Amino acid sequence: MKHVESQRGGDLGFQIAPMIDVVFVIMLFFMVMAGAVKVEHELRIKLPGEDTLSDQPQEIPDDLLISITDKGQVSINDSNVDKPDSKVMDELYQQISLLTNNARNAKTKLLITVQADETATYDRIATVLNTLARVPGAGENVTFSIGDPEEG
Repeated sequence: MKHVESQRGGDLGFQIAPMIDVVFVIMLFFMVMAGAVKVEHELRIKLPGEDTLSDQPQEIPDDLLISITDKGQVSINDSNVDKPDSKVMDELYQQISLLTNNARNAKTKLLITVQADETATYDRIATVLNTLARVPGAGENVTFSIGDPEEG
């Protein structure tokens, strides 16, 4: 009897079955991941660009400085309003109302800066801020600072 030895490590040729398994696994992965992709919808955002470079003049907001001194004197752009001891501040209310209406009619913003002296009383500052809050639309763009703006 002739004994035939089996050859180990011989060339088995190209195996297609494992390749098909790998391709199916990769295809399954991409099919599952395709369902997880979020679709971006168009957002209505106006980006800066052509519109800002147009020939139309840019609207410059009106800037208003309300100063409060250490003695309680309130002034609008270096023009004194009301008395230092007044609690109601009708004159400030009327001028701010007029300026707010003018800015609204001109379709511009009114930027108000309240500049209080470092030693101004809290009561006086609160009275000015409460007066601004009473004027419709005046309290939207208010900045508050203490001290001299030139000192930095």
